[in-house]
Amino acid sequence: MMTGGDMQTIHDEMRAVSQMVVRLHATVLAVVGAVVTGMGLFLITVWLVLKGGPQVGVHLQLLRHYFIGYSVSWSGSLLGLCYGALLGGVLGWSVGKIYNGVLLMRQDRS
Repeated sequence: MMTGGDMQTIHDEMRAVSQMVVRLHATVLAVVGAVVTGMGLFLITVWLVLKGGPQVGVHLQLLRHYFIGYSVSWSGSLLGLCYGALLGGVLGWSVGKIYNGVLLMRQDRS
């Protein structure tokens, strides 16, 4: 049978493990976001350039309103890689920081 002291020890150990496992590394999340988003935009642009057609990437062309100089072309794919990496990195870092901040607030309450 477990005593009150044993239960408290188990509870403290579980809390310590959950605090260590749950934290996200914002830098790692930023790098992963940058690679995935940058390469995604690069590959989509290259695929549409290779596909060709009368109006190449009509919907993707709308990104030029947000990413200055971007177009569905070979040079646009490289610029899209840079813009995508920047956007993915910033979003990944932000998600990591916000998540860790919320986690810290919840841990302070308990």
